[in-house]
Amino acid sequence: MNDQPVHVAIAILYQEDKFLMQLRDNIPGILYPGYWGLFGGHIELGETPDVAVKREVIEEIGYTLPSFAEFGCYADDAVVRHVFHAPLLVELDQLVLNEGWDMGLLTPEDIRQGKCYSPIADEVRLLGAIHQRIMLDFISH
Repeated sequence: MNDQPVHVAIAILYQEDKFLMQLRDNIPGILYPGYWGLFGGHIELGETPDVAVKREVIEEIGYTLPSFAEFGCYADDAVVRHVFHAPLLVELDQLVLNEGWDMGLLTPEDIRQGKCYSPIADEVRLLGAIHQRIMLDFISH
């Protein structure tokens, strides 16, 4: 068994004063099923975090990141999250959700409250705890 943490690259995408988040699929076996989280995913063997975040965002929503920067790294025993940030320069309807249940532009207030309504789920869903912490850090930065 491999006890090494998994490395992932995730993106904070912002438009005006809102932040694009993904409502994760409601399936067992994934981290934070049915919770709001950031787009991104596993870093492949031989990939750098900045290459991975670009690939993941294209795969998940069909968006090519403009210039972007690293925000920080959040590590626990299971996952090392490499966090990047970039502006979202297109309208929501120009994105194609290829992974996840829903997506939305969340306000700082949604993020502080730790929950947001999803029209597709037709209910208020919670933010994943680590995703909320990252976003609160980013907003206060």
